[in-house]
Amino acid sequence: MNEEILEYYREAGMIASKVLTRAAGMVRTGEPVLELVETIEAAVSDEGGALAFPLNISSNENAAHDTAGPGDERLFSAGDLIKVDLGVHIEGYIADTAVTVDLGENGPLVEASAAALERAIELIRPGVPAGDLGAAIQEEIEGRGFRPVANLTGHGLGHFSLHGSPTIPNIAVQGGTVLKEGMAFAIEPFATTGSGRVSESQRIEIFSQLAVKPVRLPAAKKLLEAVRPRSGLPFSRRWIPGTKVDLAIATLRRAQILHAYPVLHDIPGSLVSQAEHTVIVTEDGCLVTTRR
Repeated sequence: MNEEILEYYREAGMIASKVLTRAAGMVRTGEPVLELVETIEAAVSDEGGALAFPLNISSNENAAHDTAGPGDERLFSAGDLIKVDLGVHIEGYIADTAVTVDLGENGPLVEASAAALERAIELIRPGVPAGDLGAAIQEEIEGRGFRPVANLTGHGLGHFSLHGSPTIPNIAVQGGTVLKEGMAFAIEPFATTGSGRVSESQRIEIFSQLAVKPVRLPAAKKLLEAVRPRSGLPFSRRWIPGTKVDLAIATLRRAQILHAYPVLHDIPGSLVSQAEHTVIVTEDGCLVTTRR
C-alpha cells in the first residue's frame, strides 16, 4: 500500500466517521427513516466522498442489509434498537463503519458489540491469525451474557471491493488468515439476544451488478446504465429512476446479472447490536481509519 492509497483510505474514513456521527444523532423516536437515509447519503457527497453502499438502517432483530425503500413510510419507534451502517469510498478505497443507537433500554447489549470491537482491535498486528480476533470477540460478547452472530463476519476491503480477504470471524475458529502489514479490513461484531445466527428475510432493497451480459428489456438496459459508474458496488432500488424498476431487477436477477442482498435477521423478538470500524494493519499494530 503506497502513500497515495493510504491517504484515500484515511480520507474515506474521516468522512465516514463524521457523517456516521451525524446519522446517529438523527435516530429519534417518531422521525422518518427515509428522511434520515436521504439526508445522510447526500451528506457523504457534500463532504467529498462517494457511497460504497446504500446507508443501512436495520432495526431490532434485523442485523444488516436494510435501507429505505422508495416512498418508505417507516418511523423510528420507542424501544427500537437501530444499526446504522455507512460505507464511503474515495477513488474506490473504502471505509466501512457502524454504530447501534438504542431507543429503548438495551445499553448492555449495545456495549457488548462495542467492547468486542475494541478487544479485537487491540490484538491486530502482523502475524496474528484472524481466528484470534474471533475468539476475543466471542469471549467478550458471551462474557456479557449475549451471543455473537456466528454467520456474520468482518471482511477485507479492496479497490471497489467490499468483501475480500481476510475474513474476520465473530466466533473462535482455528487459524484463519494471518494478518499482514497493509491489509485493510472491517471488523464488525454483532451481539444478539437471539439464536446467534441470521437468515434471509423476504425484504430486499439492495443489489449489486455481478456480470455484464446483453439484455433486451429497455428498463433493464436503463438500470444497468444507471449503476455502471458504481463498478460493482451495491446500490439501492430507491436510486433507480423511471418505471418498471422491479421488472428490470427481476429480469436481471434471473439472468444472474444482479446479486440481491436480503435483509438478514435473527429470530423474531430478538435484538441485535453492531459495532464496526475499518482498520489497516501497520508494522506494529493498526490504523483505525474510521475513528475520530
